[in-house]
Amino acid sequence: MGDRKAGAAEAPPFDYVIVGAGVAGCILANRLSADPGCRVLLLEAGGSDASPLISAPGGLLPIMMRGSHAWRYMSAPQRHLNDRSLYLPRGKVLGGGSSINGMTYDRGFHSDYDRWAAEGCDGWSFAEVLPYFRRLESYAPARDRWHGADGPIDVTRAEQDHPFARAFVEAGQQAGYPFCADLNGAARDGFGPVDLTVGRGRRSSAASAYLRPVRHRPNLTVLTNATSLRLDIEGKRAAGVTYRRDGTQQRAVARREVILCAGAINTPQLLMLSGIGPAEHLRSHGIAVQADLPAVGRDLQDHLAAHVKVRSTKPWSMLRYLNPVYGAAAMAQYLALRRGPLADPGMSVAAFVRSDPSLAEPDIKMLLVMALFADNGRKLEPSHGFYAHINVARPEARGSVSLASADPGMPPVIDQNYNGTESDRRVMREGIRIARRVFAQPAFDICRGEEIAPGVAVENDADLDAHVRAHAEADYHSVGTARMGRDERSVVDPDLRVRGFDALRVVDASIMPHLVGGNTAIPVAMIAEKAADMILGNAPLPAAKLIGEHA
Repeated sequence: MGDRKAGAAEAPPFDYVIVGAGVAGCILANRLSADPGCRVLLLEAGGSDASPLISAPGGLLPIMMRGSHAWRYMSAPQRHLNDRSLYLPRGKVLGGGSSINGMTYDRGFHSDYDRWAAEGCDGWSFAEVLPYFRRLESYAPARDRWHGADGPIDVTRAEQDHPFARAFVEAGQQAGYPFCADLNGAARDGFGPVDLTVGRGRRSSAASAYLRPVRHRPNLTVLTNATSLRLDIEGKRAAGVTYRRDGTQQRAVARREVILCAGAINTPQLLMLSGIGPAEHLRSHGIAVQADLPAVGRDLQDHLAAHVKVRSTKPWSMLRYLNPVYGAAAMAQYLALRRGPLADPGMSVAAFVRSDPSLAEPDIKMLLVMALFADNGRKLEPSHGFYAHINVARPEARGSVSLASADPGMPPVIDQNYNGTESDRRVMREGIRIARRVFAQPAFDICRGEEIAPGVAVENDADLDAHVRAHAEADYHSVGTARMGRDERSVVDPDLRVRGFDALRVVDASIMPHLVGGNTAIPVAMIAEKAADMILGNAPLPAAKLIGEHA
């Protein structure tokens, strides 16, 4: 794989070649190029993030509907979801998923990281990663031990003035759940406001926060529309990357390291295309084996989303902004003041609850969506309403990413094995029942209409399971396909170095040993901040001093 191909132009060597300008790639480009003597190349298959729909938080709706700036992947038929293939967009733009996601700032549970450390990932306990969460954020709502004040990513508290949002939090308390003022603080338990990666009315993506301020550095080269084809391996060392740009193959040489930041789908694909992965699978596609690493592409995890949808008797949902008068007023307000619906992604409250009261901490996440979307957000139903977007916070089921072809242009086979265990199915059923109890509380009397999904006739376990099989959707939180650990089934060690290779690391969601109990963009940002210190040889930030579980 290290042979130079005819027709592949070669640029002068770089110190670091970073594949993928998503969350991790943008952060590493910033941190590594801070040394003016270090030459950094950032390769991105997508294009610019200059679209105003990206910068305006309310532009999320047309981005979702159009599928712009994304790899438009589809899953393999899901055997526990009636053999349906689910839509799986992945960021294909500077900033990656942080340029097209719902802007929810979500770290997961403290225990997620303690579990990583307990399984051999030294240095990744919550006390050890909290300083990196603090380093990456400028948190507007509070200045306390849980949050940072001067990081690149702006974090603000979502507005709480929408009547649906107020009703949701009040109804949660009426149903017996606590109010949680900070879902990213001491403990996440109950109903409370969502934090957003938004500042001054604009999306705060990894590209806008980390990459744009340093694009002028002469030692940083950013190439968009550059599709990486394979790693160039010399012996057991990653020497560079072959990529296609402007219709020609080119080669980038890395003197120090190649760093894969292509995400949980594209990173294992690129490793396998380069001969690193399950040997039999690689040979079946005619790929010469550089290293037999069976875990490459294995252990894929993702959140599955089920919904409880309710019509509203009041015209308060985001549907009203499709009215030309309301829409024009919203645009004028945003342009003049950076306020109003275009400054808000439309999701402002969430809840973490238990499927079983005896559990030590919640295992269900619910997000209130203040409109009736369908088809993974690509359609807005023509009636006012709201719904609970329900996840099993830490699913058991694991799937895989495998090659469909040795052709880099062919999408890989993505099989999450959604809904694949009885535990996952049980927790999802309980999530639906809890959402129904919340919507039945007096706080929603002012606007509650009919339940349109699952529908009041769907009550017993078998019917709820059938509804999930027919209607649940992917939630775009793929992780685990280049798992971190010290065991033989891991792909990278706790310093994120690929097993058996020099000068090759993975820094993205694929290294997570277990899916965190929340969204993944901010955990990936933390991983990248911590990885930057590892790569540069800096001492890790001192661990936070935590007193007890909720200090």
